[in-house]
Order: sequence, then C-alpha cells, then structure tokens
Amino acid sequence: MSTTGTAFPVTHTDEEWRKLLTEEQYYVLRGHGTERPGTCALLHEHRRGAFSCAGCGQNLFVSGAKFDSRTGWPSFNDPVEGAIGTSVDRSLGMIRIEAHCNRCGGHLGHVFEDGPPPTGLRYCINGVAMNFQPD
Repeated sequence: MSTTGTAFPVTHTDEEWRKLLTEEQYYVLRGHGTERPGTCALLHEHRRGAFSCAGCGQNLFVSGAKFDSRTGWPSFNDPVEGAIGTSVDRSLGMIRIEAHCNRCGGHLGHVFEDGPPPTGLRYCINGVAMNFQPD
C-alpha cells in the first residue's frame, strides 16, 4: 500500500511543494527520505507543546507522548487522534510501516512495535518533517 494516488485534503503541485518547503523538508516529506540521526533540534525539545506537520500545519503529536528512544530521531507513542495514516513500506529490502500526515500525505517516518506502554508503539519521526509550538 502507498500514499501515491491518494487524495488528501491539502494538495499542491510538485513545484508548489518545492516553494513551500526547505530542500531537506521536501526530501523527507515529499521524497520519503530520512534525515541523518541526531541532527534535528526537535530531538532535544522537552517543553510542553504540540508537534505539527511542516507541510500543512496539522497537529500530529503532543509533548506528553514524546519519549527518548535513543535512536537519534524524535519518538512518540501516541499521535493526535486521526492525524497519522500508515501504509506498508517495502523499500530497502524490508517491510516497515510508514507514518504519513493524514492531511497532506507527507512522509513522517515509521512506526515500530517496540515502544513504551500504554500503546507499545514507537512513532520514529523525522524532526525536519515537523514544527514545534510551545504551550
């Protein structure tokens, strides 16, 4: 399954996305790329607030769902209800669950089943794919 061809509430042409996003944001959100581990400031963000999609501004996670997974990427165990969609990612010769924004379809990262209670999930998210708004 893929987000290709899926209609999302927020859409732009490729040219418009390139104008709206930085080069790195475009690489991750639209190109399904991955930022280098440990390089994003949001990895070290510990204030109360909300993490939103850098592509469309939709809130994705709240600070209380963030935890230190020691993986080099911001990790969360529970998204904002209805904000995240998933699909099967068969790239790199493995099967993973991709997480994407349900509003614009932007690639956020992947979901793993090795997170803390209560969900047991770890949403491993590229920090460049998000913005942070403190409370």
